[in-house]
Amino acid sequence: MTALQRTQMRTRSIACETGLRRSSRLTASLLLGLAAIIAGCNQSPSDAVAVKTPVAADAPGLITLSAEESTRIGLVAQPAARTDFRTYRDFPAILQPNERAMADITTLVRGRVVDVYADLGQQVEANALLAILYSSNLGLAQSAYLKSQAKLHVAEQAYARAKFLLQEQVIGEAEAQRRHAELLSMQAEAHEARDHLKLLGMSDSEFRRLDKSRDIRSHVPIVAPFAGRIIGRNLTRGEVVETTEKLFVLADLSEVWVRANIPEKDIPFIHAIHAAGGRQADVRVNAYPGETFKGTITYVGDILDPATRTMQVRLELPNPEGRLKPEMFATIRLFSESQPDRLAVPESALQRDQNRTFVFVQRTATEYEVREVQIGESNGTHSTILGGLTEGEPVVTHGAFILKSELLKKQV
Repeated sequence: MTALQRTQMRTRSIACETGLRRSSRLTASLLLGLAAIIAGCNQSPSDAVAVKTPVAADAPGLITLSAEESTRIGLVAQPAARTDFRTYRDFPAILQPNERAMADITTLVRGRVVDVYADLGQQVEANALLAILYSSNLGLAQSAYLKSQAKLHVAEQAYARAKFLLQEQVIGEAEAQRRHAELLSMQAEAHEARDHLKLLGMSDSEFRRLDKSRDIRSHVPIVAPFAGRIIGRNLTRGEVVETTEKLFVLADLSEVWVRANIPEKDIPFIHAIHAAGGRQADVRVNAYPGETFKGTITYVGDILDPATRTMQVRLELPNPEGRLKPEMFATIRLFSESQPDRLAVPESALQRDQNRTFVFVQRTATEYEVREVQIGESNGTHSTILGGLTEGEPVVTHGAFILKSELLKKQV
């Protein structure tokens, strides 16, 4: 036998011994498992139950806290109650002058500014002198008026003599008619000159003065049409102003307007309020945080802005102290009609997780039950409950988020 054959025989012998040892260990494991199964079958039913019963734990959806823990974390439970429920919506707005008490003061005649008496922000009374202009156009118009009056007087005298001479048969009918035609022409010229002065802003008192004194005045006074505050000034001494220019902007700010733009999706809400006679609204101005002003709805728009797709709503707001300034930013809050006898809970009581909304109902002094509810409308502080909760059940309103954390830890 060669050396190679002896090596191969030795290798086969070692492999056989290893297989026998693995087979014996596997057989022993099977025998031990079989013995365990037989032992389990021989146990009594009570012993088997005792082995498999887990340690006692809270029921699903129930949180248990001791009285000390509840006090420490500040849990507060209040009975769910029915109330008169109202919703509201907020809209951005801006303050503006009351356009019914606002005037753009211009001049009716071209002229040069001689003097200015009113300054920006000044409070003026009705008919107060604001500025004086010098206008050569006004002087020429007054001169034309006086000339027309003189010609009219001559024509009247000539026609009166013509009628007398016609009665005495000194002149013929044709001459009397010619004098009458001249009178009518002068009357038309005088009316035209007077109307021209009226278009230039001349008052009846000025006409009486001009007819009496024959004194031509080329100065044009600019006066305030009513009492108010100067919120715009666009002239300086010595400049020449045209009839198209705004010299002053006068506004009575004892009452201001609040304009809000309502998105298209909220128009039904506004129309429902307006149809029900809702006229009052709360106004909060950014410049005065914490204060609420009461305004009255006076206009609801009929058309939408094609660019912004919004509808305009206007409120009137008293401003006796002058604290509200035009162009201030504000927010208006409009309330819906009251819905009586609605079951509602505070927003702080509602918890949300995985597309469901629930509250914690206090069952005992130490137990809190998770209760899924169906909610309706919300006004920012309370929400109506459509199902899952009955009136009078104590609901956790403070600390519900901590109970939610305990619930999630328990589920994990």
